[in-house]
Amino acid sequence: MPSTDDLFPNGLRDVRYGEVLLLSEADGTFFAEVWNTLGLNDCPQEAWDALDAGAIAAERGALVALLNGPRRWVLDTIVPQQQAAGERRLTRFGDLDMFLAATIDLGDALPEPGVAYVERRIVRDTIFRFKAGTTIHQLTARDRQRYVMQAYSHAVDPAQTLDTLPGLVDRLELPEGWTFTTCTLDRTLDLLSTDGVATVVQDELENTYQRIDAVSVAAMSGGA
Repeated sequence: MPSTDDLFPNGLRDVRYGEVLLLSEADGTFFAEVWNTLGLNDCPQEAWDALDAGAIAAERGALVALLNGPRRWVLDTIVPQQQAAGERRLTRFGDLDMFLAATIDLGDALPEPGVAYVERRIVRDTIFRFKAGTTIHQLTARDRQRYVMQAYSHAVDPAQTLDTLPGLVDRLELPEGWTFTTCTLDRTLDLLSTDGVATVVQDELENTYQRIDAVSVAAMSGGA
């Protein structure tokens, strides 16, 4: 995929999208293909509501199809770390065109629906960029590992907006020893995938956060 600066010159922050996840199994290992509307359409609500997960799974030969969204980005841009070979894989679900954005390694068991604060490995070779001056929201685990929100979801709470995100500090039922904070960047923060893999968690509202690994560069001020 090209840099989103080419597709969205004003940035991705608060751009709407939707995803369909197709869960499959091979040799005792479960995985999910992640299909995304970004750059193809803005995931119109009527078209999204018309999707039938059961019918999609049957049509595509998947164990399960999950509808992930609609969602909105909190980051500013997505930059590929390597030039992708060949054309993007495209498909159509109902009236929504989507491209294959990533693959999730689910291990030897399918995830339980609604389980939050569990790490998942996403196969994608990208940089998620937050520019200086951007407000970010992060989880800090008991072991001090940090995760920065990359996108918020309307699946559980359709009323969420960028302006309501700081209020999650009073809404989330965090695991013991975890914290939620909001702060402003004083310089660019790049979240890199490591060897082509990014690690993410979701909260109970299905907002998604990417783990800050050692290769990431973070500079934050104004913690709240």
